[in-house]
Amino acid sequence: MDRALSNESGEDERIVLNLLNSVDDGAQSQRRIAEELGIALGLVNAYLKRCIKKGLVKVSQAPARRYGYYLTPQGFAEKSRLTVEYLSYSFSFFRQAKADCAQVFELAKEQKFQNLVLCGKSDLAEIAILSAVDCGVSIIAIVDQNFNEMRFVGKEVVSDYDRLRVPFDAVIVTDVVNPRRAFDDAVRVYGSDRVLAPKLLGLHFSERRGAEQ
Repeated sequence: MDRALSNESGEDERIVLNLLNSVDDGAQSQRRIAEELGIALGLVNAYLKRCIKKGLVKVSQAPARRYGYYLTPQGFAEKSRLTVEYLSYSFSFFRQAKADCAQVFELAKEQKFQNLVLCGKSDLAEIAILSAVDCGVSIIAIVDQNFNEMRFVGKEVVSDYDRLRVPFDAVIVTDVVNPRRAFDDAVRVYGSDRVLAPKLLGLHFSERRGAEQ
């Protein structure tokens, strides 16, 4: 399976699971669900329509033209399935990501790279930050074009490399949504020798060299 497609599918299922949890917890309006999930109201509307069409959620009209949302028995079953799947994936992902980050950091140290920047705010970035302490390297900041907060796991988050205020030795790609684009962008600026990526992102050496051309 294409890795990008897999990532998109995982994000899709994560949103569905969070939506089902929100409805089950008593959220009775799209605006309330959007606030709880931290996503756009239009996206909530689209996912709710899909869940209603699949029979996972039912809607009932309340006074003052308001609507209430409730899980169907099928919705409860789907929520349980997605929860088990997510927990299983999370454990497997954490174990693989931790091992891959340790390997990347060892490679960085071999090349005398000590101060590193992460490209992409994600679960992988969080694991990299935690792993860096044991591996003897320093994460100085995170670059993320879609950043919506100034700090993540105690590290500064900026929108592009030009905004970094501290010199660094190399970039580690931690963007799990579009890792190839993040890698190519970094390579064009800093060269392939200064850009590394965990193995699980599926970026092979030949592809990395091609990004400079």
